[in-house]
Amino acid sequence: MTYTPFDLSGKVALVTGGNGGIGLGFGEAIAMAGGDVCIWGRSAEKNAEALARLKEVGAGGTYTSFICDVSNEGEVDKRFAETLEAHGRVDGCFANAGMSARGTSFTDMTLDDWHKVMSVNLDGAFLTFRAAARHMVERAKNGDPFGRLVGTASLAAISGPARNEHYAASKGGLISMTNAMAIEFARYGITANSILPGWIETEMTEGAFADPRFHGNVMPRMPMRRWGKPEDFGGVAVYLMSEASSFHTAQSFLIDGGYWVF
Repeated sequence: MTYTPFDLSGKVALVTGGNGGIGLGFGEAIAMAGGDVCIWGRSAEKNAEALARLKEVGAGGTYTSFICDVSNEGEVDKRFAETLEAHGRVDGCFANAGMSARGTSFTDMTLDDWHKVMSVNLDGAFLTFRAAARHMVERAKNGDPFGRLVGTASLAAISGPARNEHYAASKGGLISMTNAMAIEFARYGITANSILPGWIETEMTEGAFADPRFHGNVMPRMPMRRWGKPEDFGGVAVYLMSEASSFHTAQSFLIDGGYWVF
């Protein structure tokens, strides 16, 4: 017999910040596994390029994109309604949209600095998850219990990155929120988990990776002797979207090439 739980045919995944980096890595793998994918991003050009990529690698599913600022409550609710109109349902929601933060001494950090990071990384995840959870709970009450809530946190949530307290707090808060959702929504067949990337080559990190001092300090601590890549997150995305993960909830998946324990 063939093991089929990883077949995502008929499943719909929403990926915020899905037009590049880890988010696109999620979307590509889900599309390859037969799932439909909706991307939210703030750049129309990048959204179009990501859609072209999904159509290139996907298994013939339906792929859409919408421009969305996840920190805007009205915009999130409107885009979620449009996503449902386009796909009919959302089975998995990957709250992946996020922003990095300029390294600023905690004593010099302004409230505006703090709020800017929180508005996207934590408030945006809350608004996105809330829209998805409302839909998934309603479906469950109507006899269709299934849902996957996945938050992209960071190694920074557990490692204490100096001069990035706002970023660390936003990602730590995301983990805590996800764990709480896992308990509240378990009765509806909904799981909630976090993914904690380590040092991954994306547009967000290219500035740091181009710094020879950073490379010299960090790479010697990387057991895999390479930076992570967006495609390294495809497997966990398919697993979490699938029936195979139906009893796996309230967990943090640290994907860092062994950096944290070395």
